[in-house]
Amino acid sequence: MNGRARNDLAQAAPAGEALAAVVRYHQQTKHHFLRHARSPGMLDWANQPDPFRRYTGSPLVALPRLKPDDEPASPPYEDLYRDGAIASAALTAATLSRFLECSLAISAWKQAGDVRWALRANPSSGNLHPTEAYLLIDEVEGVGSAPGLYHYASKEHALELRAEWQKESFQPLLRAFPRRAFLLGFTSVHWRESWKYGERAFRYCQHDVGHAIGSARIAAQMLGWRMLLLDGMSDHTVARLLGVDRDGDFEKAEREHPDCLAVIWPADESSSLAAPQAVSLPLFLDADAAQAPPRRWHGRANRLSRADPVHWDIIRQVEAASWKTTAEFDVVALHGDHRWVEAPADTSALASAVSHPPGQRAAQLIRQRRSALAFDATTSVSADSFFTMLLRVMPQADRAVCQRPMPWDALPWAPSIHLALFVHRVDGLAPGLYILARDASKIGWLRRATYRQYSWSAPPDCPRDLPLFLLQQADVRALAAQLSCGQEIAGDGAFSLGMIAEFESSLRQRGPWFYRRLFWETGVIGQLLYVEAEAIGLRATGIGCFFDDPVHEVMGFSDTAFQSLYHFTVGGAVEDPRLTTLPPYGV
Repeated sequence: MNGRARNDLAQAAPAGEALAAVVRYHQQTKHHFLRHARSPGMLDWANQPDPFRRYTGSPLVALPRLKPDDEPASPPYEDLYRDGAIASAALTAATLSRFLECSLAISAWKQAGDVRWALRANPSSGNLHPTEAYLLIDEVEGVGSAPGLYHYASKEHALELRAEWQKESFQPLLRAFPRRAFLLGFTSVHWRESWKYGERAFRYCQHDVGHAIGSARIAAQMLGWRMLLLDGMSDHTVARLLGVDRDGDFEKAEREHPDCLAVIWPADESSSLAAPQAVSLPLFLDADAAQAPPRRWHGRANRLSRADPVHWDIIRQVEAASWKTTAEFDVVALHGDHRWVEAPADTSALASAVSHPPGQRAAQLIRQRRSALAFDATTSVSADSFFTMLLRVMPQADRAVCQRPMPWDALPWAPSIHLALFVHRVDGLAPGLYILARDASKIGWLRRATYRQYSWSAPPDCPRDLPLFLLQQADVRALAAQLSCGQEIAGDGAFSLGMIAEFESSLRQRGPWFYRRLFWETGVIGQLLYVEAEAIGLRATGIGCFFDDPVHEVMGFSDTAFQSLYHFTVGGAVEDPRLTTLPPYGV
């Protein structure tokens, strides 16, 4: 922490070893001007993990490789935000293919000389892709004639059958959800990130889970599907359902950490529920059904590195400390936070007032998304486009309705992340330091936590429902770059930002397991901003390397109430002419 800060949270948790361990991890993995978090110091290229997991012996089901105009065709991008604009697509092999293509598939290959690497629809820290995805789904023609657990093999754009389920065991699992619902699960191979980034890697893996949640929710919306994170599940249950707790299937292979399960269903199937006008959906699966074992398992995980991974004790400690147990969920359930209300919402007025250029197809923007490597230091963005992007990251556009806008309807907790913005080139706005309160009820709290001299003035022509405030007018280009580990890209864009978490209160009230969720929320914000940048002809990139406490010093944060977790920047990209772009699957 900075010189005047106190580690109040760690001091207050002598009886909570898990909470203290999470705080210790967070503090130890901060970057400082004179000391970075520990890392390997050099890259062991001979032991670089394979970015593609496969299960040897699992039957492989190839998904249809669809052309852009094949059904299901992509809707216009703006229709993703217009209530009822997209009809629900039936659950078929083709729609599953489109869903995975626009959420987790390879989007292109890049080549420089003899070196070739894949890009994916979901962004990843260092393009290392620690996130693995699984589907637990009923019979689908062209995929399987019975319910099954499948691992998504992105390199092949195919599904590997990991487990066969009996119909009578599978159906009770999702009995509380609409018809044709299925489960999407995420896990992380932490070694893929720690190979390069060392002890800070656990943070980056959680960013990437958030990226994957965001990309899946956006892709689901393209098909008229809904998605909800089942945050009441224990990590033990997630591991068991996804099969990553099976020691024999991972013999000599790098293990996967269970992250989360989400339920996805066609929106028009909500009418299959008893009272679709105001339905409470549980954030957990039927307990008895979740205990039922599959009929048969298939496959063994491939080894990703030649030699054993380098283990970081502090990552093992934070894995254990942030593990979500059933007991923790029971406490959350007693407070009533385990249910999510689905109710009709009319966001058409907002959609007509907030939009980007018409006619752009959502799938094209998603497929063309790239992480910028450099910005031109000249491109600006209009104030209207800037305001639109910020309105899109607001988790509730209208407090008169219960339903959050997409993608925020997928996250069942109250918003916990706010944005500190370094504005460089936004037409009509003064350059300087701004703050966006993603929950307007927290404005007073944020204001008390920052320096008294900050002005907290509303920018000219700012939408009434956007709680954006100018703190200090100034040229902050050099400051933004300095705070982002000296990376010029943070100052060369139109704007950059730091994602500020309600840190101490979240961990005290929810428990140490919520540490991971804070990063997941930042990842969803990042994924949305990536696609929004593409929609206005710009490009974006996430920044995981930043000097933590100097950021807090700039804001005026003097304790652990607020902590910066992820940085991001948007601007006009400079392409590298040495790189060749190749199609994702040879077509």
